Amino acid sequence: MTGHPAPCLRTARTARWRPTAYDNTTLTEPHTLLESRLPPGVRSRLVEGINGLTMHLLEAGHETPGRPAVLLLHGFPELAFSWRHVLVPLARAGYHVIAPDQRGYGRTTGWDPRYDGDLFSFRMFNLVRDAMGLLVALGHSRAAAVIGHDFGSPVAAWCALLRPDLFRSVVLMSAPFGGPPALAAPGHPAAAARDLPTLDTALAALPRPRKHYQTYYGSRQADTDMRECPQGLHAFLRAYYHAKSADQALNQPHALDGWSAASLAELPTYYVMDRDRTMAETVAPQMPAADVIATCRWLPDADLAVYTSEYTRTGFQGGLQWYRCGYEPAVTAEHQVFAGRTIDVPAVYIAGTADWGIHQKPGEFERMQRQACTRFTGAHLIDGAGHWVQQEQPQAVIALLAEFLRRQAR
Repeated sequence: MTGHPAPCLRTARTARWRPTAYDNTTLTEPHTLLESRLPPGVRSRLVEGINGLTMHLLEAGHETPGRPAVLLLHGFPELAFSWRHVLVPLARAGYHVIAPDQRGYGRTTGWDPRYDGDLFSFRMFNLVRDAMGLLVALGHSRAAAVIGHDFGSPVAAWCALLRPDLFRSVVLMSAPFGGPPALAAPGHPAAAARDLPTLDTALAALPRPRKHYQTYYGSRQADTDMRECPQGLHAFLRAYYHAKSADQALNQPHALDGWSAASLAELPTYYVMDRDRTMAETVAPQMPAADVIATCRWLPDADLAVYTSEYTRTGFQGGLQWYRCGYEPAVTAEHQVFAGRTIDVPAVYIAGTADWGIHQKPGEFERMQRQACTRFTGAHLIDGAGHWVQQEQPQAVIALLAEFLRRQAR
């Protein structure tokens, strides 16, 4: 169902790509690397006036007016490009499929790239407002579904929880959503159970000192560590994607006992890192051999080059700001306003069987199904996929999404 844009938001208009202050290259050719790797039927464009952003999006099914919208939200370190296999098949099912570069990523501009800049613009509720503004600017009064992967999954979850009138169903991928945080006083066991600084102190005290990756991602040096790593950005991204995929045979996930340092230390080092290592140093030993790279069907080097090109320009700080907001007291207090609220639209969960993301927050996978989502329709774990499920096994994901959307359209 579509409608007219609200008068308080600017109507979408296509804009030309303009390099920003954080770009270190200029796109001068009309056909860039990104466009060369898009499937036929996918359009790349910029839309101005989205909650202070000029938002870059990929879309399919845009040729036919009046189609219901499906919104695809990527995670870290990803882009709208991560949905390249999904866009056209869902458009063929009758939808206007929209995948933006979210705030802090890719060709979307208008966000503050400084570590000491406007952190709160990256808080969860403002990311939900970005999604709402994009829908309205494109002429949609609601979305048939919002679909989020990795860090896009909690954004999708909050979209559905806060505005079920606009987001009529939700698909959570890789990252489960266990509901808003409980309302508990500081120092209370319920509040301390997931307090990241407290947890990190306990991890540091282990016989093999460790640290949580989100603490590291919130540090001042994380962006430089990755962007300027000795092995080069392309090699870093290759190792990072490989390490969390089903191609890495060491990924054999299992449920953890709880939120203790000893339990969380069972996670791979890309989640619970060695205390003295950067993320680039952490994944470097998992760099696949040249023959493995050459035969990688789900992420050929030409596709990986799109990510390398975009992150070379922008760096990672925009995406890292999301993690920093995750344990800012003012932000978590804002989330507690909705303690006890549930997602009451149809919901489904999809992940790869080799994805440790299912269990990285002990108890969330179970709470999502039993409490957080009152109309939960199923949890689907796909063989042959790790964390990057819609890239590793796109056909299986497309089939599940199409069936879920069909059921909601009845």
